[in-house]
Amino acid sequence: MQKTVVINVVGLTKRLIGKHTPFIASFLEQGKSAYIKPVLPAVTCSVQSTYLTGKWPSEHGIVGNGWYFKDECEVKFWRQSNKLVQQPKIWDTLKSMDSNFTCANHFWWYNMYSNVDYSLTPRPNYLADGRKIPDVYSHPAELRDEMQASLGTFPLFEFWGPRTTINSSKWIADAAIRTDEKHDPTLTLIYLPHLDYNLQRHGLNFDIISKDLNEIDAVVKQLVTHYQELNANIVLLSEYGITDVNRPVHLNRILRNKGYINVRVERGLELLDAGASEAFAVADHQIAHVYIKKQENINQVKALLNVVPGVERVLSKDELEKEHLIHDRCGDLVVVADKDSWFTYYFWLDDALAPDYARMVDIHKKPGYDPVEMMTDPKDKLVTAKVIGKLIKKKLGFRTVMDIIPLNANLIKGSHGRIPEDTEDYPIFISNMGHLVQKEKMEGIEVCDLIKNHVLN
Repeated sequence: MQKTVVINVVGLTKRLIGKHTPFIASFLEQGKSAYIKPVLPAVTCSVQSTYLTGKWPSEHGIVGNGWYFKDECEVKFWRQSNKLVQQPKIWDTLKSMDSNFTCANHFWWYNMYSNVDYSLTPRPNYLADGRKIPDVYSHPAELRDEMQASLGTFPLFEFWGPRTTINSSKWIADAAIRTDEKHDPTLTLIYLPHLDYNLQRHGLNFDIISKDLNEIDAVVKQLVTHYQELNANIVLLSEYGITDVNRPVHLNRILRNKGYINVRVERGLELLDAGASEAFAVADHQIAHVYIKKQENINQVKALLNVVPGVERVLSKDELEKEHLIHDRCGDLVVVADKDSWFTYYFWLDDALAPDYARMVDIHKKPGYDPVEMMTDPKDKLVTAKVIGKLIKKKLGFRTVMDIIPLNANLIKGSHGRIPEDTEDYPIFISNMGHLVQKEKMEGIEVCDLIKNHVLN
């Protein structure tokens, strides 16, 4: 088997490769590329699971970054157990073919408790006093200690939130190289999330994102140079392309106004009561799963959402089957935004009644994805001072919350999840083994076999 590395440059598209990414442009010119038709939904967890299994979401069960867990009556996002992916992964197949095959997985999702040989994934420590401490989970366990001893603590707050920087992707890249130097895995998977941040904040504004493109280009160069010296097969790929948006759509507010949503009031603030609601939407970028308690209400909910400005399609049973989304975890309806729009999770009608987590970075409590977590209020000139003050309070042992996230969805200028009109906004597959890339455009389920072919040479 041939040593292979797959570098997942999140958000990378043909449109972004050029003067601001000179190394990636050179790698593209010297190798061969193909467009990847986006999986629906074109979101991290669904796409990565499709790439690693060669199966559709209807088969592997990862219908989004999160979904409604019907047995618990709770919406949960960003779960981590590999057992949630209901199909064998690429490393399972390759291990069955050669007992000497080994795999390292650096930060691809559903990394915990898989049977890869070496893994690292973000895993904060939640202390009893309410603090959240940056950390990672690893297999074997000592890998975490080795990496953080040599690289420093994983910069969790630069991986997500208002303070995101290139440092998180750089840490992941450095860790992958150290793992490779010590263990020499056959297949290495590396996740570089950096482009996700400002592309969602600012869209395709090259005056702003040129810096981000240049930064990720340097990290890719570092990785590719390392693996080229080892004569490895090298793949650069992405999960989706991010396109400009200008309209947030609040599906849950529409459903609430029609009496479908129930809320609980706790300490004067509202919480979505999914288990008691007749219908609610689990928003995930430009798609939303709508769960409906009574089957006789499906058609009227579909009719209601079909005419909402910003909604392009509302998929029900036959359409869901055609899109390879039929699964017990899937919503009774899946709503797809038009090219200018994206979906919020907001369910409150008065910002004064919004739950406390709405103004915080809290990916596990929110019943939907919230890109505004990457923002602070641009009109608040004192926000930095407020953050410093809250950090001082925390260090002194006082209880405080980092309630600095605005409730202004109009701040978001880029999104993903639907299938873009232009192939220049499709995810891309680039290889230094040009003879293995036979198509100009492939389906997402074909990526798995193509990676296998790189390992099998």
